[in-house]
Amino acid sequence: MPRPTAWDNHTAGSQIAMHEGTYAAASSASRASARGAVRGMDVSGHQGDVDWAAAYDGGARFAYVKATESTTFTNPYFKQQYNGAAAAGILRAAYHFALPDQSGGATQADYFLNHGGGGRADGKTLPPALDMEYNPYGATCYGLSPAKMVRWVKDFSNKVHARTGRWPTIYTSTKWWRQCTGDLADMSSTNSLWVARYAPAVGPLPYAWRRYTFWQHASSGPLAGDQNVFNGTYGALQAMAGSAD
Repeated sequence: MPRPTAWDNHTAGSQIAMHEGTYAAASSASRASARGAVRGMDVSGHQGDVDWAAAYDGGARFAYVKATESTTFTNPYFKQQYNGAAAAGILRAAYHFALPDQSGGATQADYFLNHGGGGRADGKTLPPALDMEYNPYGATCYGLSPAKMVRWVKDFSNKVHARTGRWPTIYTSTKWWRQCTGDLADMSSTNSLWVARYAPAVGPLPYAWRRYTFWQHASSGPLAGDQNVFNGTYGALQAMAGSAD
């Protein structure tokens, strides 16, 4: 059942933190273990206008910016956040918070791409991301069977690839993915993994992924929004953004 637009304003990890815990004591340890790693952040409308120059000076080298949720919400600060990150020399990308019980995967992908999502490999834009996590409004898996959830994710992913030529990164937690997809799909050969776990170590990964690309390791910290690291060198991260024209 559709909800008022103002309600659909959830951040990446907000429901994972609620269901799996934030491990506040461990977050400082995870930040310490990430020293020397390529650091980044993810933001949404909750952060408002972001001081991107300060973020760069603080060590941020990539940022994921929420663009949309379902087909009823767009981030009112998206342009300032998305364009501001790039202007500050921070590699940026957009993400979509999925509500699979509201409409099909391809439908939500189109909405996302029509409202700032996507972005071509232009040297400053990373592949977009699909945020799959606990239902903010009810049943954990949105009333979908594992097979139907897998189909929903693949429909979204395939639509993004068809329109942009890029496979979206999948954001999720190992626990949610196992419960709601039943470990029925191996998407590791096409979709990079952005895993959420607020603990000193990243822990077991979702089914079939042998490595993570991004790790959201804390829900707060020195950078605005959530704290993330990239699993590789800065040169590898730049390669994900493609070549500048």
